[in-house]
Amino acid sequence: MNPDLLHTVTRRTINFSLLLSSALVSAPSKSQERRIPRVGILWHAASAEEENFPLSNFRQGLKDIGYTEGQGIILEMRFPAEKPDLFVRYAADLAALRVDLIVAVGRLAALAAQRATTTIPIVFLTVADPIGSKLVETLSRPGQNITGLSTMALELTPKRIELLKESAGLTKVGLLVNAGDPEGERRFLELSETAVRPLGIHVEGIEVRTGKDFEGAFERIKETGLQGVVLTQDGLIYAEQSQIFQLASVHRLPVIGYTREMATNGALMTYGPNNGRMFRRGASFVDKILKGTKSVADLPVEESDLIEFVINTSVAQKLGIDIPFMMISRATDLVP
Repeated sequence: MNPDLLHTVTRRTINFSLLLSSALVSAPSKSQERRIPRVGILWHAASAEEENFPLSNFRQGLKDIGYTEGQGIILEMRFPAEKPDLFVRYAADLAALRVDLIVAVGRLAALAAQRATTTIPIVFLTVADPIGSKLVETLSRPGQNITGLSTMALELTPKRIELLKESAGLTKVGLLVNAGDPEGERRFLELSETAVRPLGIHVEGIEVRTGKDFEGAFERIKETGLQGVVLTQDGLIYAEQSQIFQLASVHRLPVIGYTREMATNGALMTYGPNNGRMFRRGASFVDKILKGTKSVADLPVEESDLIEFVINTSVAQKLGIDIPFMMISRATDLVP
């Protein structure tokens, strides 16, 4: 064989062998394939069905960003059924699974997650007072391993009481609170009583602990001569809203809630952030943390930039309440 031809064939054979070897070395093994992130979600109700509205919005937020559940992300969900001991147990369970991130829905879930881990990133959603609850140091620089979205529910509660008075001339209202969260109950009552006292409004706390307590709570409201009901932001109260509005209708009591779906479900009015929007926004927090774009300690807590005031005109008509025109003109939306 021609020496030059032999040299060319040999060189090409060596180059092909090197290329093949390089490809084999660089090909990822199963253990090297991209791992799908697992996100733990600590809810407050008893099932995915009971959490359907926020869960569907959270899933939509993930989808909008580009995550496909089961392929691009795995959700490990736990449902404590409003039981304080289960919040603690399920938070510890998620931490033991070494999930990449924990989403904690509500104050009790966030406190349980904070207690369960100091290393796994935590994103809280629908927490009324993250600083007062000692979840974060400041809103701008949370510190530690936790951040999220606040509903400002503590600050907005006095405004809800004021709106109830303005709509129906009420001077004595019941503040429905979850006695299973005594610190949250105390803060809601103290701030509300102090803020509305100059307006001549008497506020009385009405305690519930489980779904079985609401019927008796509404009987106490009527017996004590309270004229309306203000809902505090709480997982138990949110989960039992259908029962609340049914009892309010039976006892002919106006109720003001804190998220627009409550107006659709039977509240006279609601004043607060858009719940669905908050859960969709929560998905973007998850995305930022999973991609490592910013340290959790430096990812600012967000407060809603949209406060909605929704009036249910049919409930007003049934209760014989003539909502002032100026209030109607200020409403974000009217539910017929």
